[in-house]
Amino acid sequence: MQLVTFLLFTILVGVIAYFSTRNTDENSSDGYFLGGRSLTASVIAGSLLLTNLSTEQIVGLNGQAYAEGILVMAWETLAAIAMVVTAVFLLPRYLKGGLTTVPQFLGNRYDKTTKTIASALFLSGYVVVLLPIVLYSGAVAFSAMFDLPEALGITRIQSIWAAVWGIGIIGSIYAVFGGLKAVAVSDTVNAVGLLIGGIMIPIFGLSYIGDGSVSAGFSELMTKNPEKFNSIGDVAASVPFATIFTGMMLVQVFYWGTNQAIIQRALAAKNLEEGQKGLLLASFIKILGPLILVIPGMIAFHIFGDTLEKPDEAYPRLVSEVLPASLVGFFAAVLFGAILSSFNSALNSSVTLFGVDIYKEYFNTDATEKQVVKAGKTFGILLAVLAMFIAPLIDNAPEGLFGYLQEVNGCYSIPILTIIVVGYLTKKVPAIAAKIAVFSGVVFYSISQFLLKPHYLEKAVAAAEAAGLTESQTAYAKAEAYPHFLHVMAILFTINVIIMLLIGQFRPRTESFTLKYTNQVDITPYRYVKQVGLMVCFIVIFIYIYFSPLMLG
Repeated sequence: MQLVTFLLFTILVGVIAYFSTRNTDENSSDGYFLGGRSLTASVIAGSLLLTNLSTEQIVGLNGQAYAEGILVMAWETLAAIAMVVTAVFLLPRYLKGGLTTVPQFLGNRYDKTTKTIASALFLSGYVVVLLPIVLYSGAVAFSAMFDLPEALGITRIQSIWAAVWGIGIIGSIYAVFGGLKAVAVSDTVNAVGLLIGGIMIPIFGLSYIGDGSVSAGFSELMTKNPEKFNSIGDVAASVPFATIFTGMMLVQVFYWGTNQAIIQRALAAKNLEEGQKGLLLASFIKILGPLILVIPGMIAFHIFGDTLEKPDEAYPRLVSEVLPASLVGFFAAVLFGAILSSFNSALNSSVTLFGVDIYKEYFNTDATEKQVVKAGKTFGILLAVLAMFIAPLIDNAPEGLFGYLQEVNGCYSIPILTIIVVGYLTKKVPAIAAKIAVFSGVVFYSISQFLLKPHYLEKAVAAAEAAGLTESQTAYAKAEAYPHFLHVMAILFTINVIIMLLIGQFRPRTESFTLKYTNQVDITPYRYVKQVGLMVCFIVIFIYIYFSPLMLG
């Protein structure tokens, strides 16, 4: 019965996506890469949310919440503010310029080489980090939650290989052969299922704690675990409170405002108003994200205590403990949809970046739109196969894939964000400044996190062991030995901005840059965009104040 439910929901999503996209011209760049610039607010919001949600978050963030509590909600709630920034500041400029990819703006603002460097950085991040980790984390969660080794009579690593290739092949069909609109429509349907399924877990979990009463369960959770409800992280936390005002917001603005895999949904809006409404709708829903991505981890801690070997086991164990067997098939389907979404969205964006920014520029400058799309599809197939071979090899990677993913992404996220922000806010900074900023950002961050940080942490641990410090004291010693990676991001962002401004001062462009309106879509803004944006920001601030030590007493 569980398998039948799973297959029925999965097939339903595919059928809806097919009928929704059969009239879209997939042979044109706009049709294939941007769904014909036809996406409405609800589709944009659903696709944004499900592109973002996958197992490295559902399992990984709940694992961090199991270990640390509600303070990790910063990854969710602050995303709402970043969406507001994107809706008000970035999206109008993107749509005015008629962009298909973010690097296209860099090509217009600086030069073709800068655009190519940015596209290469995006692609390297997707190939080496994002695609394999999404596949691997999805396979691990699916294998553990539904006991695939037992069901199929194979070993754990064999089940991971099987799940990786199953997810990868189905995701590739959506992304490579269906184009953006197929991805976006399937995301929207899956988003509804994921919201329903995701909210079921804390409801059943709280009911489990409260002997049938959700309110009694929440009261019990707060009473017995007050330390888990403190939103202010100390220096040893994975998200120290001070990072909210430094690198955290930079990461959020990069992810929601410049990351091709995300912003491509808004670029496909039928007009600016629909794009802004889609982003704002997604920001409201994102505020509720902790219900799915944080609270279950805290419930798991209440039920299992510190008995779990790894925090990432918290969510799968909770699901198997509290979810009725009759609903497992449906939850498996929406989880599968979430895994697929992140994979096929990143893959579709990779296809777009290669086809538009690399193939058309360097391999066939006279290529027709049909040839660009075909080249992108071929590249997508190769990329998907490569990711499917790499993903199972991550089995021996460090624990805490969610945090690891965020830290590694800093290699390309901050340099790209730097040159985009400076590009929009100035008119005279030249292309050489952007190239230097990208190079220094990548090199300095890599040296900081992969050479200096391990050295200083090793010295801190050795000193702690020599002093006979406890595990908790050692954690604080490590935190004080080297700046948090979010602080490092903010420091390097500031340095690179200063470098670019100095170069612009002493070696400015000969002509000031002017953003030209291409008339691709109507750029009349949503009339209440600023009012709704301020409301979202106020709610986020209120949540932090409510769960602060001052309010908790």
